[in-house]
Amino acid sequence: MTAVNEAAALPSDRIVVVATDRSPAVDFDFATGRLSLKGESYPEDAAAFFGPLINGVRAHLTDPADAIVFDLELAYFNSSSAKAIMNLFQVLERTAQAGASVTINWHYAADDEAMQEFGEDFAEDFESAQFNMCAKS
Repeated sequence: MTAVNEAAALPSDRIVVVATDRSPAVDFDFATGRLSLKGESYPEDAAAFFGPLINGVRAHLTDPADAIVFDLELAYFNSSSAKAIMNLFQVLERTAQAGASVTINWHYAADDEAMQEFGEDFAEDFESAQFNMCAKS
């Protein structure tokens, strides 16, 4: 089992973290290739929060035949979370460069121009992974 904060007791091919007022809900289901971050992200120590997530992704995405879909639906994140998210994206981009099908879906409220712009900025760094902007009404 991979534990992060108050992670549920699940098999080692899954990381689940319940959202708090400062950190997002996490559901990284490596068996199905579905990864999800949802909520707000401004943990006191972004490295401590995201480090195990990044390490878990690195450990589980070793087979380039695996298809990965990563859904992000963040209402807010701070600069240290942005850096950690970029580090996570870099792992996913390298996985795509190795031949895996990697899709990143950036969900944002249609009227949230800031989150739209953050998504567009992140999207510019991808060449191999598919980055989709997903506006919600």
